[in-house]
Amino acid sequence: MAGETIGAGNRPEFEPVENLSYEEARSELVNVVRVLELGQMGLDESLAYWERGEALAKRCEEHLNGARNKIEAVLGTSEDDSSLQA
Repeated sequence: MAGETIGAGNRPEFEPVENLSYEEARSELVNVVRVLELGQMGLDESLAYWERGEALAKRCEEHLNGARNKIEAVLGTSEDDSSLQA
């Protein structure tokens, strides 16, 4: 979370979620939750972190859905191949 200063009344600067891998998004989401739980910032900063957390959760979900679709495609292909051999 580059450029952030917690409690200084600044809105933090975040890297676009589209650039994050699943692991990076999940790790940052954990950190955002920790920061929010501290409750040591103003309303604007809290909202920025909340919005970031929502975006990170959505990004993680996109990664997981993509992985699920790939697995289902492979399993579907494997099942079709094995039924042809029978």
